[in-house]
Amino acid sequence: MLQEKEMTVYLDNSATTRQYDEVTDIMIRYMREQFGNPSSLYRPGIDAEKAVKEARRSLSRAFACGDDEIYFTSGGTESDNTAIFGAAEAGKRRGKRIITTAVEHPAVSEAVKRLEESGFEAVYVPVNKDGILDVSALKDAVNEETVLISVMTVNNENGVIMPISEIAVFKDAYNREHGTKILLHTDAVQAFGKMQVLKSGVDMISVSAHKIHGPKGIGALYIKKGINIRPYIVGGGQEKHFRSGTENVPAIAGFGAAADKAYAALEARMQHIASVRGYLLRGIKEEIEDIRVNSVEECGIRGEENLCCPSVLNISFLGTRGEVVLHTLEQSGIYVSTGSACSSNKKGKSPVLTAMGLSEKEIEGAIRFSFSEENTIEEMNYVLAKLKEAVMRFRKLGSFR
Repeated sequence: MLQEKEMTVYLDNSATTRQYDEVTDIMIRYMREQFGNPSSLYRPGIDAEKAVKEARRSLSRAFACGDDEIYFTSGGTESDNTAIFGAAEAGKRRGKRIITTAVEHPAVSEAVKRLEESGFEAVYVPVNKDGILDVSALKDAVNEETVLISVMTVNNENGVIMPISEIAVFKDAYNREHGTKILLHTDAVQAFGKMQVLKSGVDMISVSAHKIHGPKGIGALYIKKGINIRPYIVGGGQEKHFRSGTENVPAIAGFGAAADKAYAALEARMQHIASVRGYLLRGIKEEIEDIRVNSVEECGIRGEENLCCPSVLNISFLGTRGEVVLHTLEQSGIYVSTGSACSSNKKGKSPVLTAMGLSEKEIEGAIRFSFSEENTIEEMNYVLAKLKEAVMRFRKLGSFR
């Protein structure tokens, strides 16, 4: 069953994705030919402005929202920071409590820590052994001093889908009952392009292009109409006076093209990804002993009807070191991760796996496989062969307990 044919297999799509060729072609056109400043009044500027408007329309179709609710940013981190700092500033006279989770991306958790340093109170809601949010604990943490709830849609390390719709319903009911104005933000960077992300009652949503085969350095923030937060970057008044700075037209146009393609065949793409993930998981369970699956095993393609997104699979290979296995696989042209790309260069244990209650040895042996539509069953056979070889080789050295 296991193949020995040499190939290159990229399984770190949660870190970044290969840019679609169509995206690259569009970006080159706006770099080389239609390079006008969208704030200029002559034809090249008008053409550039049109490209930005078309991309905004593409994003609004993907969100199923109004064009005037989409703001382009430099990426998911800026979108998260803008939403969190903006909500805190807008609500600080009403209260200073922020509710988030113990498993957020650093773009959220570090922003919340910064607010704690300036006098805000943060509550970090726990998750269970599968990484699923304790919604009852979140509800208990909310009081009339709360100004913001920030919960990610899909976890970047284990693929768990958080119950955003349930949180949104609770938030709206609480606001009506208590006369509060709590805002709900979700980091949907790992969810966008893989499921429908706009839920009733969600006030702000952060997304990024390079997770959906778009360019790096461009993202977007959805802000529900009627929600007023102060601009994070000020200057010339671009992005409807909300995010100043000359628009990155090539990247914005590329983002729009990537979003169009991602949502044009969403269900078929995710069905393929789910089948590839399932094949690899079954193979690992059959071929390699002493593992711990850190993701929900059965993944579907219909968002919150399921508990996990099929683009991510996290497994601990007990008695190994994930970093060593990673570099061993790299020698065979296979690229995986030991965790979030945004924190992999920092020392210390994964906050996500720690919050799930894993032991140090289980965390040490964890590998994250993250998939795209470009991965195949043939590739998974190659990965299984090389992965088994790498794990067995490490355990043979006498490290396995």
